[in-house]
Amino acid sequence: MTKELKIDYKRLVNKLNRFETARILVIGDLMRDIFIWGRVKRISPEAPVPVVEVERETEMLGGAANVVNNLVVLGAKVYLAGVVGDDQVGKGLIGELRAKGVKLEAVISEPNRATTIKTRIIAHSQQVVRFDRENRQRISIQSQNKIIKSIEKIMPKVDLVVISDYAKGVISEQFTSLLFPLVHNYKKKILVDPKPVNLAFYRGADVITPNHIEAGNAVGIEAETDQGVEKAGRILLERLSASAILITRGEQGISLIERNHPARHIPTVAREVYDVTGAGDTVISTLGVALASGLDLYSATILANLAAGIGVGKLGTSVVSREELRQALINGGL
Repeated sequence: MTKELKIDYKRLVNKLNRFETARILVIGDLMRDIFIWGRVKRISPEAPVPVVEVERETEMLGGAANVVNNLVVLGAKVYLAGVVGDDQVGKGLIGELRAKGVKLEAVISEPNRATTIKTRIIAHSQQVVRFDRENRQRISIQSQNKIIKSIEKIMPKVDLVVISDYAKGVISEQFTSLLFPLVHNYKKKILVDPKPVNLAFYRGADVITPNHIEAGNAVGIEAETDQGVEKAGRILLERLSASAILITRGEQGISLIERNHPARHIPTVAREVYDVTGAGDTVISTLGVALASGLDLYSATILANLAAGIGVGKLGTSVVSREELRQALINGGL
């Protein structure tokens, strides 16, 4: 980074107590993450590929469900809107989310649809391969309308809306054209963790959180330097009529670009990057709960950046707790 901000982390410690007051609606694609853990001791005689000797397997909430999981661990009360397949995986997701106290009245089980499963094989702390079982077709109009009607009943109960888009069929131009006026009619903010292919659908969102590659590709420029990132962010601000663009930059931290304000480039706080799986979920979750708790956008971004730094130091789809954030703040970062 060309210019690093001096950040007073300790001033935010007491703000974490507000997280329990946050009420958030998450909308997006629900999925199951499976991790198969093992070791590689030899190369296959059948093909030049490693043979992974499986030691254990774990299942986790994935996609928008991982955003929900992050929010629950941070202390927020969470409502969820989305679609699962009418299958055992979908039923398992619903059961796990219900056990966490998540409100599921806007979750639809759609017949003849497979619930998305992402399976990652990990050997010696490295991802060897990932294979996906999914249906990326748009959800039915009937499912869409049921979700919108349910959201209308939920809106008076929540502080803001988080959209977690994995391009698996829930988010469409028609869906956001119905959703955005409804949410803004209640004067609630919309935060979006975008999928680049759907970027045009988010016009009118309050905060959009692409990574630097997505932001650069969207406007046709390289967004590697502070100047490039800011330029991409300013273009997206205008193009999408957003209030702020928050651009995640991996090992370079996060850049916050707002209207009528100089860009702020917040340096990374990660000690070591083991796995970026779910890092975007961690950012949007922490940002959402902080804003819903009454923090300003800059303070919320500092917390989101700190949480991301903690999260990428773990293997697998991970969550970051309030206590982990508290300790990191007390320590002046990580």
